[in-house]
Amino acid sequence: MRIKRVETIREVGNMLHLSDKPDRFGLVSRVFHWGMAALFAVQFSSAAAHWALPRYNVLRETLWSYHIDLGLTLFLLVLLRGAWGLWNLRQRPASSSLTGQAATAGHAALYLLMAIVPALKILAAAGGTRGLGFLGLTLFPARETVVAWTQVATEWHGVMGWMLATLVMGHMVMAVGWHRLIKRDDVLRRMA
Repeated sequence: MRIKRVETIREVGNMLHLSDKPDRFGLVSRVFHWGMAALFAVQFSSAAAHWALPRYNVLRETLWSYHIDLGLTLFLLVLLRGAWGLWNLRQRPASSSLTGQAATAGHAALYLLMAIVPALKILAAAGGTRGLGFLGLTLFPARETVVAWTQVATEWHGVMGWMLATLVMGHMVMAVGWHRLIKRDDVLRRMA
């Protein structure tokens, strides 16, 4: 009975073009991809402004005020997107070439960092004196004393966040530069 229901869900998803197909990503994957791309652009902008602009700068403070809520939202979206990707794994566009294998490794690194970067901040906040809130809800209350070993995660959060930004830039260069301008293949169109 359960197998039949799962197959029916997949059939409905295929009819509505929600699910991925061997030649093209479905609507849900494309919405996750482009929506998260826009949110990551804002997130990286907030980190860059926090790093580059002087203290008490209005733009710096405004962008930074969204950093935690946006980061936790992206973390939840990464988990949902990962689950959706696993659900559609057999149906996704694939390439067995060396370039395709490199792309698979690059995407795995992106997903790994998209999960690890916010997880490190969550760990640091759980052991920190500020606590952690999300959209006005308290996830971890502030502690009176710091749990020292959790604060190492704060340093790694920043370093790995910039590694993620670098990988995202490489992803964009490969998609536009290599696939669209040099090879002129349909790789970018599969996600558009």
